[in-house]
Amino acid sequence: MSETPDEHPGELPQERPRELPEEQPRPQADGGDERRTGGQHAQARPEPPRIPAGDGKTLTGRQRLVKGLWPPRVTRAQLIVALLLFVLGLGLAIQVRSHNDSSALRGARQEDLVRILDELDDRTQRLEDEKQSLEGQRTELENSSDQAEEARKQTVEKERQLGILAGTVAAQGPGITVTVEDPKHRVKADMLLDTIQELRAAGAEAIQIGDVRVVASTYLTDEGKSVRIDGHKVEAPFRFKVIGKSQDLTPALSIPGGVVQTLEKEQATVVVQEEKKIVVDALRPAKTPDYAQSSSR
Repeated sequence: MSETPDEHPGELPQERPRELPEEQPRPQADGGDERRTGGQHAQARPEPPRIPAGDGKTLTGRQRLVKGLWPPRVTRAQLIVALLLFVLGLGLAIQVRSHNDSSALRGARQEDLVRILDELDDRTQRLEDEKQSLEGQRTELENSSDQAEEARKQTVEKERQLGILAGTVAAQGPGITVTVEDPKHRVKADMLLDTIQELRAAGAEAIQIGDVRVVASTYLTDEGKSVRIDGHKVEAPFRFKVIGKSQDLTPALSIPGGVVQTLEKEQATVVVQEEKKIVVDALRPAKTPDYAQSSSR
């Protein structure tokens, strides 16, 4: 007869071994189709969550990015920083532009710089000579016994000089001729005006282009392949006749970045010749001013 645990109260009851539950097969995705990659089951990539919009529509990631960036939420500090950056950029642009403007002289050769300095010295000397001449005329007027006759002579001489500048009388003297060949028709009125200004700064006393006398009121305009000077049509080649000191006029046109280099960049040919006698015979009619009157009494 077998003994039961109740019959032996001093002994503990023995536990029965527990059995593991049977492994249940996992459900197969896509109707049971099994995809294998390298011997392992491929798991489906989860779709990114979609956030519903306020009107019930679902927004994609790109739409959420656009919605977060626009309209921009600009604060006062951001506006101040943007303004400071704009001012800084403007200052840098101005500095770079001024540096580029002076780069022509910085890259010039030593002999070119020496020639420019000589030209400046010549201009200074011309101004000093003119000053001394005016002082001499004043001294002659003060010391002359016949001041009226001396004043008349100086008046006639001054009238002749003013007539040359005004273009009402012909003039002759040493100087240069400048011929600008423009086969491509790329030389414009502003380039010819720069040439006139450079010649005047170098001491030109009388200038003629073609059959037109150049004076203080001369204006130039473009018209197709030609240029109009004071309303007169002038076509290439442009021929300048200039009276003045040739030792000053020729270098003024040939400085680095000057007139000759500018015209040559436009595929034009510039020929400068020094002459002992230049005749400027194109005249302009004397015009009586309508309102301006002499203030001397």
